[in-house]
Amino acid sequence: MLTMTSLNAVTIPSPPNPTSAHCKPLRAPPVCCLRKNRGGNGLNNKGSSHVESEGLDNMEIHQSANGELEVKRNDIGRLFIEAQQNIFYLNKQRLVAVEELNKANREKQLLLDRIERLEAEKQAGVGKDKLSLCWELLLRIDSMVLSGMISAGEASDFRRLVMDHKVIVADAFNEILQKKDAELLSELLHFSDRSKKSGFHVIHICTEMSPLVSVGSLATYVTGLSCALQRKGHLVEVILPKYAFMDLDEVQGLQQIKAGFYSYFNGQQHGNRIWTGVVSGIGVSFIEPLYYSSFFSREKVYGYSDDFERFTYFSRASLDYIVKSGKQPDVLHIHNWETAIVGPLFWDIHVNQGLGGTRILLTCHDFNSQCLEQPDKLSLCGLDPPRLHRPDRLQDNTKTHLVNILKGGIVYSNKVVIVSSMNSKGRIISSFSQELKPTLSIHQDKLVIAPYGFDNTTWDPSKDNFLPENYSAEDIKGKTVCKVALQQHLALSGSASSILVGCFFAELSDIDMENLKAVVQNATRRGVQVILVEISKSSITNTKLESFQELLKDQNVRFINRLGEAISHLVFAGSDIILCQSFHEPDLQVPLKALKYGAAPVAITSIDNISRNFVDHDYERTKFSQFISSNFGKMSLSQALDEIENNPSRWNRKILAAMAMDFSWDAECCDVHVSAYTAIKKL
Repeated sequence: MLTMTSLNAVTIPSPPNPTSAHCKPLRAPPVCCLRKNRGGNGLNNKGSSHVESEGLDNMEIHQSANGELEVKRNDIGRLFIEAQQNIFYLNKQRLVAVEELNKANREKQLLLDRIERLEAEKQAGVGKDKLSLCWELLLRIDSMVLSGMISAGEASDFRRLVMDHKVIVADAFNEILQKKDAELLSELLHFSDRSKKSGFHVIHICTEMSPLVSVGSLATYVTGLSCALQRKGHLVEVILPKYAFMDLDEVQGLQQIKAGFYSYFNGQQHGNRIWTGVVSGIGVSFIEPLYYSSFFSREKVYGYSDDFERFTYFSRASLDYIVKSGKQPDVLHIHNWETAIVGPLFWDIHVNQGLGGTRILLTCHDFNSQCLEQPDKLSLCGLDPPRLHRPDRLQDNTKTHLVNILKGGIVYSNKVVIVSSMNSKGRIISSFSQELKPTLSIHQDKLVIAPYGFDNTTWDPSKDNFLPENYSAEDIKGKTVCKVALQQHLALSGSASSILVGCFFAELSDIDMENLKAVVQNATRRGVQVILVEISKSSITNTKLESFQELLKDQNVRFINRLGEAISHLVFAGSDIILCQSFHEPDLQVPLKALKYGAAPVAITSIDNISRNFVDHDYERTKFSQFISSNFGKMSLSQALDEIENNPSRWNRKILAAMAMDFSWDAECCDVHVSAYTAIKKL
């Protein structure tokens, strides 16, 4: 029979409902009455014994069945308990998992909030460099004066304050830059610490600036010089047209100034939007014409029939913006014919509008494009044609019925910087002035020669990340590693003792291909390895180079027509000599990079042509020109190879001296411009 323990442990099912359709009535078992005497009821003893024995057997079977049932019930109970325990454990684990998931979701949300806060702080200026913060403050000052919140004089004082205290101002106004103009103005008024002015305020009015818009050498010149000037404590900003094709992702903090401004053109006042931002640490203002919106909504910068109208509008608008914003720069730096009209506009119209202390400096990158126009077109921007169409002003020296815009810039500027790395002032006037020789001769005291610089933050073998091993003039061992790496990359015979010559092509049309073929073949006969690198995107250049490659098959010659940045740096680092199309390469700057990387720049041209290139005895030349001409400029490739083989110690001294020279934007180029600014401020 079941014990109490069994009853407590196992739930006994209720008896079936006798009225259920699925339940059948149970029959009662037969009842046997056994007497103690043997005779009763007509049964003998044998029969009685048999019945008793059978009854005992039935009882044993019944008891056995009950035992088995009890065991099964115990097993079921035990399994049920285990199942309950497992369910309880799983429920507990599920609760733990849910809590962990909730915790992870909370942490994720915290991270998202953190990211959002950091992004907001980034937009607010937190973490920006001090120069960028200063420029954001200066641009806010522009906005306040354009909206009439402060006067032009107050704006000028605030700008000078920012310029003289860049570091202090950046720290003081880091957080308040995102506040409203009224609060910002209040802080500016309380920030009264001033010191003596130590630098120039220069505004470039130009049509190009890298990396935003780059057609020629002007773009890298504006950015390189501006950054160098600011590194030396001067305040520099740039005014550009807002070209529709321009990618403004490079502009930090681009925003539209709340109040626009009007500029004069074609007899009327026309509205303009002004956008501001920071590029390469330089404050930039973009002028967007509203009425003449098509002027700069085109596919390219130059080459249209109305270029005179386009850039004259921009020049006049730039001056009107400077006056309206209350800026009082020390120097307006203008460039080429496109903004040369600023000179006449400034002295005839704007000088008496609060710019009495400002002077004009014009940069000429070449004299090939001067812009000759009908005199009456000068009236479009408010100038008086009869007053300017004179031999001593804008009248062209050859086509006297026209005005020459570049000539006007030369006449009306206080200084003219001619950017040329190799030529002297005298040679430029006599040989490269393109009919402007009389004008340049009259104004030669204004002329200054400045060399191009190059970006030594990108091009420096001592910290170049593209090189397998860095090196410098103090420790040049890494250059050998770079040479071997270049040889392996191009499957050339790997020997550090081999002389390796690199050559970069921009335009093959400027090269005597037969002469180049002879130069290369003469070098390879001496075991020299030559790498010819094509960097032009012109299909004509590609075709010519492919033809040249078929013509010049040599195991020591390699052609590269898809130049990546890494291989470009490696070619300079691995080469002993770099063949140059010209030593005056403002776009590619091959000679400058070659010198820095310990590769001698040698001209492709024959020795006779080289000698003729250096007959100029005018010593008013750049330091770069003097260094090149005295070391490598008068040398052919054959002569260079002879010196390497016959006098290696002397050659190595030349290479180390070249690497130690500083021809970056911060060096001679910047110094020449600062001297020019200083001179015109004394006028």
